[in-house]
Amino acid sequence: MRRSSGETRAAVLAAARERFAADGYERATIRAIAAAAGIDPAQVMRHFGSKERLFAAACEADLRPPDLRGTPPGEIAATLVRHFLERWESGETLRILLRAGVTNAAAAERLRAVFAEQLIPMTAALTGDPEHAPVRAGLVSAQILGMALCRHVLALPPLAALTREEVVEAIGPAVHRHLGLGS
Repeated sequence: MRRSSGETRAAVLAAARERFAADGYERATIRAIAAAAGIDPAQVMRHFGSKERLFAAACEADLRPPDLRGTPPGEIAATLVRHFLERWESGETLRILLRAGVTNAAAAERLRAVFAEQLIPMTAALTGDPEHAPVRAGLVSAQILGMALCRHVLALPPLAALTREEVVEAIGPAVHRHLGLGS
């Protein structure tokens, strides 16, 4: 059965996510991705042009920051931590970016773009302090990414074994402090 261009593209993206997740950016090959998608490697290149552009398309990350208007200040950090845990656990994209971002410039740039486009504006809106939002967002990111790295990429046994609520209790207060939300 012949696939439409959209179906082929979707199959390639799904295969790319699997290969990037399993092999990392450096070891994943266009040939392996094409084989997993059931197409010729030339078709992958026709659709995406390069491995770097395929990676960018496969790892489009939308953190979907929650609308926290009306959330009591004392609950904002815990709500954010829960949300980000859900995002990390709902798919491979963020894990792929984190794993690859350490060694690959394109992945690191994608992570920086997510930070600039999604986290800084969210932090500015939450705190009402756009001047300090980049630093505050950076500190929150360090807390969340550090936990994600240890829990989901390295799978450190004590952290991987924590329940979501235990993670919220452990890092929520630090996120609250980093946001500068007061007591």
